[in-house]
Amino acid sequence: MTLTRAQLAKYIDHTNLKADATEASIKQTCDEAKKYDTASVCVNSYWIPFVTEQLKNSDVNPIAVVGFPLGAMATDSEVFEANKAIDDGAEEIDMVINIGELKSGNNDVVEADIKALADAVHAKGKILKVILETCLLSKDEIVLGSQLSEKAGADFVKTSTGFSTAGAKLDDVKLMREAVGDRLGVKASGGVHSWDEAIEMIDAGASRLGVSATVAILTGEDAGEKSGY
Repeated sequence: MTLTRAQLAKYIDHTNLKADATEASIKQTCDEAKKYDTASVCVNSYWIPFVTEQLKNSDVNPIAVVGFPLGAMATDSEVFEANKAIDDGAEEIDMVINIGELKSGNNDVVEADIKALADAVHAKGKILKVILETCLLSKDEIVLGSQLSEKAGADFVKTSTGFSTAGAKLDDVKLMREAVGDRLGVKASGGVHSWDEAIEMIDAGASRLGVSATVAILTGEDAGEKSGY
């Protein structure tokens, strides 16, 4: 796929989820997102009021992660966090699937957890993504997690938190895209550091990219060659 820099930027959720992120670093992330007109800024829910203020008068959306990064939060707590984040300005919510319950084969529990979030988020007219943490799952579990997410009403499935043993892999993105077809979005996150890697993920089926190396990707030498900028 051939994209301009502006087109690729709109695939990117510019991400700052570091535990030691300061207000200054969050502001820098927002400033970079506005400069390059990315799809969004993705942060921990605490920062959503600040990010919403920083992004006003732009078309860059605030995104909050919830139940992050382990996926082991009580469902009621996730729903509360999601509702609070949306009330504070989040346009999208990225939740973490209950990894342990998925691996235990408790499909009804996993589906109910996602559905509770999907119902809450959709009631406010917003978008829900489900992080599978693919590096901890078998191929069959990746497919199952994608199918349960779709059945529960999610809008996207997402590869990774970026806090576990590995990030997005091309084969996993392809597998997720095959599992959900064109019915859901697929977000590849973690480990995308170059223009070429970003394009490979999109070619594999990703419709969104979770990236912290946004500036390097969009301004690198290969970006200049391939984007026409």
